[in-house]
Amino acid sequence: MIESPTRREFTALVARPDSAVDLARASLLIACEEYPDLDVRGYLEKLERMGAAVRAHVGPAASPAAAVAALNGYLFDEEGFRGNTDEYYDPRNSFLNDVLDRRVGIPITLSMVYMEVARRAGLRVEGVGLPGHFIVKLLAREGEWLIDPFHEGALLSEKDCQQRLDRIFGGRVRLEARLVATCGRKQMLARMLRNLKVIYGKQEDWPRALRVLDLLLRIDPGSAEDLRDRGIAYASLDCYALAVRDLDAYLARAPRGPETRELEETVAALRARAARLH
Repeated sequence: MIESPTRREFTALVARPDSAVDLARASLLIACEEYPDLDVRGYLEKLERMGAAVRAHVGPAASPAAAVAALNGYLFDEEGFRGNTDEYYDPRNSFLNDVLDRRVGIPITLSMVYMEVARRAGLRVEGVGLPGHFIVKLLAREGEWLIDPFHEGALLSEKDCQQRLDRIFGGRVRLEARLVATCGRKQMLARMLRNLKVIYGKQEDWPRALRVLDLLLRIDPGSAEDLRDRGIAYASLDCYALAVRDLDAYLARAPRGPETRELEETVAALRARAARLH
């Protein structure tokens, strides 16, 4: 199968060390799966202009409080970015171009906008993957500040983070240092793709789910879960031989579990169907 240039570029990008991954470009290349004619350069230039607008209000000696105020004032007050609470599971919330155009998104994509604009303004902001939520932290000489872009850049204390975890998990998850550690760029891309995987799986939109799974396996070729799910997507599209290939590979690397027997029976049935086609 001939691959698109954007998919080849994405593959090359995520093969780099994590710190060398261009997060904005890689995110826009994901969007190219849905929008093949997407003007990637145009959106990167838009982020540059946004960063310049913030930089005009943040001098090199600005305090962290002033930096956050400038970012929040520009993104949420002036530009009107906000969390999409009404249509949280709209796939457009996971495409960076749509988030920049519509100014609505989910926690991870709004955090991505926050990070990329901040970086272009000369600030260091990294992602933080809390369970069930995504935030960012500003890193400065004076310390670290946790910020929630989904809630208009609200500053968060550890107590605030614990309260958010309590609302999601009913007190079963305690805040630990590892939960507010910096999230890698490839981890962010994978988390964004997994949001799409869930959405497309629930919609039984197997062609789109397959494209997402293929990108996930380029980020982490060793992901047994994604290999299994790609096999299931292939089977749903009657691509029996490809489904057998992925499910066989999954069974070879995954420990035996409750689903093993059922998957082995599925593979046998798919192999028989593939044989009848030849």
